[in-house]
Amino acid sequence: MNQEVKIAEDVYWVGKNDNREVPFHRLILAKGTTYNAYLLKTEKPTIIDTVDFAFGREFVENLSQQIDPKTIQYIVINHTEPDHSGGLAALAARAPEATIVCTEPAVYELKEMYKLHQRNFLVVHDGDTLDIGGKTLKFKETPYLHTKETMITYSIEDKILFPCDIFSTHVANEEFFNDEASIDITEDFITYYNLIIHPHRRYVATLMDALEELDVQMIAPSHGYILRENVQKYIDLYGEMSANTQENKKATIIFTTIRKNTRKVAEYLKSTLEKDGIETEIFNTDKADHDEVLASVQQADAVFIGSSTKYADMIGNLEDILKALTEMDLEGKIAASFGSYGWSGEAIEVIQDYLYETNMTVQSTSQVIKTTGMTHVEFPIRVRFSLDDEQREKVDHSATFVAEQLLSV
Repeated sequence: MNQEVKIAEDVYWVGKNDNREVPFHRLILAKGTTYNAYLLKTEKPTIIDTVDFAFGREFVENLSQQIDPKTIQYIVINHTEPDHSGGLAALAARAPEATIVCTEPAVYELKEMYKLHQRNFLVVHDGDTLDIGGKTLKFKETPYLHTKETMITYSIEDKILFPCDIFSTHVANEEFFNDEASIDITEDFITYYNLIIHPHRRYVATLMDALEELDVQMIAPSHGYILRENVQKYIDLYGEMSANTQENKKATIIFTTIRKNTRKVAEYLKSTLEKDGIETEIFNTDKADHDEVLASVQQADAVFIGSSTKYADMIGNLEDILKALTEMDLEGKIAASFGSYGWSGEAIEVIQDYLYETNMTVQSTSQVIKTTGMTHVEFPIRVRFSLDDEQREKVDHSATFVAEQLLSV
């Protein structure tokens, strides 16, 4: 923090300008970035987000020039990723009476990351408000933008949205506000969206719904420029960029089953894909004509193959189909394995091995994490015994992830 930056009445930027070439998500941010944190000097002084953990001590020392940390009553953490929550440990040590405000999934993460097991947390849910003495904060949950615990904070009196990663830019800007920038920031704004938000674009709809009831006149994100001019332009850009544009996509689901549990998984995959407008065919290979199955695969954009497990192997004649697929040209198609199991589910892994012998793009948890940072999407799709609510959610996440790949530009 180089100076006091007032963005509204009793609202101040108290972040860090990092003008290095910054390593980030296996990229190098050539223009640097900022870690934007905000101080609301109300009757109950409040901090919204912090800075990267590398600058935690500097953050608190600079903040102490503007306010005695002991007087801080609330610390709002919109998103637990360490480039935003990283200053929390240093701040919490100097602000012993402060209550940490976050969503329920964030509590465990923050306690474990920063050894805050003895601290007071205020869990907020979608639509909750908090009176901080002269200002009222409203919270909206925006899960998976880009992790499960994410929320946005809105100052009702100021009409300022504090959305953390959302609506950010990666630029070590000295001007702070977009209307003061010496360049058109649109390109940097879109680049950030493509790098960070685009893999999670399905969940932008939740954000857009939340914004409908908020009169947003300024957006104060956690990276880059504070948006106070043409604010609606940037909101509209998110809506446009997250819209699905591809049509006439097809998926084929192939399975064998013992007690109908894998069939139920297959049927749930089909219903989830069809909700996204993806035409889906489903085949039980023990009953279907194999030439018809292979013809469907050839026409499909995505292929899901599943089996129950019996004696550590697949069941029925599914292996005949898998062997045939290894002889076909299936380049450009997405493939995923799935199945239900009771003991260890080896069949699912055997299917995965066969898929790797094709030239399809095979989905794996490792690749999802490395390319998107998502930890809630798992491949292969493994369901123990039968579908319950928790496992339906897991299957839904995986099917949706594939659907987004098919439907995006």
